[in-house]
Amino acid sequence: MKCFKKISVVSLGLLLTAGIFFAGCSSKSASGEKIKVRFAGTEADNTPQSQMLHEVAKRLNASGKFEVEVFTAGSLSSDTDDMVTQALQGSNIVVPSDPGRISSNQKVPDFGILMAPYVLKDYKLLDKLLDTPLYKQWEQDFEKAGLKLITNNFYNGMRNFITNVPINTPADLKGLRIRGFGNNIGNGLAKYLGYAQTSIPATDIYTGVQSKTIDGTEIQTPALYGYRLYEVLAYANLTEHYMLTSSIVCGLEFFNSMPADAQALFVSTFRTVCSEYQGKVAESEVNDLADMEKKGLKVNRVDKTPFEKAVQPLYNELGFSPGLKDKLFTQLGI
Repeated sequence: MKCFKKISVVSLGLLLTAGIFFAGCSSKSASGEKIKVRFAGTEADNTPQSQMLHEVAKRLNASGKFEVEVFTAGSLSSDTDDMVTQALQGSNIVVPSDPGRISSNQKVPDFGILMAPYVLKDYKLLDKLLDTPLYKQWEQDFEKAGLKLITNNFYNGMRNFITNVPINTPADLKGLRIRGFGNNIGNGLAKYLGYAQTSIPATDIYTGVQSKTIDGTEIQTPALYGYRLYEVLAYANLTEHYMLTSSIVCGLEFFNSMPADAQALFVSTFRTVCSEYQGKVAESEVNDLADMEKKGLKVNRVDKTPFEKAVQPLYNELGFSPGLKDKLFTQLGI
C-alpha cells in the first residue's frame, strides 16, 4: 500500500509536470489571444475612407478575434509609401494605398490600369472586379513581392483639379505647381496636361497653398472636404481624370501569421464594408460639393474631352501588357 502511494505521488507529479508543459506549449493557440492590428491612413478622420476603417475595426473587434486600433489623418505616418514599407518588413499594419502607387512600387505595372486616366468611370464595377482572372493574377503578383492585397473595391471618389484659377482646358494648367501622385501615372498625367508635379504629403496641402509652395492639387471630393481645402482654394474643376480606389494592403508575412479562419474573416469584412461604402461615397461627393459651394467654392463643370484626348499617349508609356484594357473591359462585361 505504501509502495502504491509512493508510485501514485510520483506519477501524479509527472502528470502535473506534463500537463503544465503541454498547457504552456498550447497557450498561444488555445488562450484566445486576440490578433493585434493597426489600420493607418492619411485622410482626415471624417472622410468616408477613414470612417470605413473605423467600421471594419468595429466589426473585427466585435468578433473577439482581433484587437484593431485605427490611426487616421497621418497620425501614425503621413507617408503612405513608408507605411507600406513597414508592412513589407513584417509590421502588423494595414494601409489604404492606391493602384498607381503599389503597381509602380511593387513592379506590378498592369495593376496600374485601374487608375490610368479615364479608364474606369463606374464604381459599381468594383465588386465584380474582385472575381476577374486579371485581379486574381494581380493578387498572386503582389504576394510574390511580399504584399497581401486584401481588397480593392473601396470607391474613394473621382479626382479633380482644385486651384485658385478656373481650369477649362489642359492649357490652363500650364506653369501651375500641382500636388499629385508621385508615381509613373501621376508624373505622366502632369507631363501631358502641362503642369509641374509636386509630391508633398496630403496633410501638407493646406499649408503648401498658404505658403505658395503649390498652386493647387488634384484630389477627390471627400478628401477636399475633409482637409478643408475650400478655405484656401477657389475652384473645383471637375475633370474627373481618375476614379480613385483604395488598395487595402498588409504584409504577407503578417497575414500568413493569422489562422485560416481569421484570414477569411479579415478579408470578407473589408470587402463587405468597402462595398457598403461605395454608394455612401458617391452621395457624399454630391453633398460635399453642395456644402462647399455654400462656403464660397466655385464648382467648374468642365468639358472633359480635351483632357481625355491629351493623355492618350500616356497609355503607351505605362508598361501595360498588350491588349490589357480590352481584356479588362471584357472581364468586367463593358
